[in-house]
Order: sequence, then C-alpha cells, then structure tokens
Amino acid sequence: MSREIEYIIIDVDGTMTDAGIYYDELGNEIKKFCTKDAAGFFVAKNVGIKIIVLTGRECKATSRRMEELKVDSLFQGIKDKTTFLKDYFERKNIKKNQVAYIGDDLNDLKPMSLVGFVGCPYDACEEVKEIADYISIKKGGCGVVTDVIKHILCASEEWDDIINDMYSAGI
Repeated sequence: MSREIEYIIIDVDGTMTDAGIYYDELGNEIKKFCTKDAAGFFVAKNVGIKIIVLTGRECKATSRRMEELKVDSLFQGIKDKTTFLKDYFERKNIKKNQVAYIGDDLNDLKPMSLVGFVGCPYDACEEVKEIADYISIKKGGCGVVTDVIKHILCASEEWDDIINDMYSAGI
C-alpha cells in the first residue's frame, strides 16, 4: 500500500506537551516536551514527510525544541489556523489527501477539516476524537506524535523497514 501523506501538521500544546503552561519566577514560559516524539520526527523526515508545526502561542521553548527536531516549518502565534492553512496549501499547491494533522483541542477542529487524515492523543477533547481517523493510545505530551506517525507508516508498510534502517533495531 502506498502512502499519500507528504505533510504532517502538528499542534504544540496538548499534543507535543501535556497542555500545561508553566512560568518561571521571571515570567518565562516553560514547556515539557516528550523526548520519545523525536523518533517520530526523524523517521518522518527520513521517508520524506515534511513536518509543519502550527501553534496559536509564541514561545522560545517551542522554537528551541523545533530547531532541535529540525522541523521543516514552524508557525507560531497563528490564531486563525484554518485561514492560514488554506492560504498555505494554495500557495504550495498542497492537496487535502497529502496532509495529516495531529491536534487535541477545539481550535484544531476547523483546520482538521482541510486534511485527509486526523490523529489525536487519547486525552483530546471529545469533538476532536469524534472526527479522528486514529486516536493514539498515548496522551498529549507522552509520545503521541511518534505513535501517530508509526500508525501512518505501518499502514503503508514502511515503519519496520525504516526503523531497521535508521536504528538497526533488527525488526
């Protein structure tokens, strides 16, 4: 089975993090990212899937982590994700069936209607879970990104080969 997904859009808060917003004594925002998601990012990149991180908030911690993960595009402070993605897809000539979206909350509902595949953490809001093609066994901030990417690549029978090639896992 061949894979149509060429892009994965990923929300930050509640998807890559535990949905908490923490502040230090100086008022700096702190986020806890799950290191287990790094494998998903690197596997996706290795098979040619482009990662787009899209969030309504702006945070230096997000910028730093996405730089470490070598995401293809990071867009922060996007309050209207739907309009942003419509324009982005039109400019880049991206088709609905080429895109997956991983998100967890009400602000992800409308933009999820623009894509061909929706994944979410198991602690996503009920409205997102109702439209999801795949509900992860992981909660937000606990490896959900890697789990959804694995699901996508297992469906196209790519996961085992790429893991074996990348990590010599002997699968």
